[in-house]
Amino acid sequence: MSDLVVIVYPTEARAEEMRQKLFGLQKEYLIQISDAAIAVMHEGGKIKLNQLLNTTALGAASGGFWGLLIGAIFLMPVFGAAIGAASGALGGALTDYGVNDGFMKELAANLQPGNAALFVLIQKMTADKVLEAIKGTGGVVLKTSLDHSQEQTLRDALAASPAAQRQELAPASTEPTPNPIPGA
Repeated sequence: MSDLVVIVYPTEARAEEMRQKLFGLQKEYLIQISDAAIAVMHEGGKIKLNQLLNTTALGAASGGFWGLLIGAIFLMPVFGAAIGAASGALGGALTDYGVNDGFMKELAANLQPGNAALFVLIQKMTADKVLEAIKGTGGVVLKTSLDHSQEQTLRDALAASPAAQRQELAPASTEPTPNPIPGA
């Protein structure tokens, strides 16, 4: 079962930075993400969705290929490619993967102009390591499907100050540590 987490950031650039950070954690096999989209509220109330996968373009490319192939069989490759691309684009526009677009736009309607919401659909994660990696990065949790304790842990990690995090990582003493490898 997947969990949905929606975090609001002050700018689209900050939300994109956090999305890239999560992708980095995914490369380290600490988190498995099904979808990660950003919704931005622009001046004038217009909402822009920045998704990973453009289903319309993907459908047009796929439809164009299959249309060309089938059109070549019937000796009309250009006509087949055009019909295939048009039908693929239509099919792609009607397809929705991951987080529902209508749901994202509905939640993003509550944002202040210039703010961005990062929607992440998480399949599984190593919670302690992911929370440590995003500790002190800011952002406000808007909505989650996590239980109350997990949600509070996420809120605390995002709100932790970077100064407190550096103090936790600082060594307790300044004495040199012995070399654990003999003869090195």
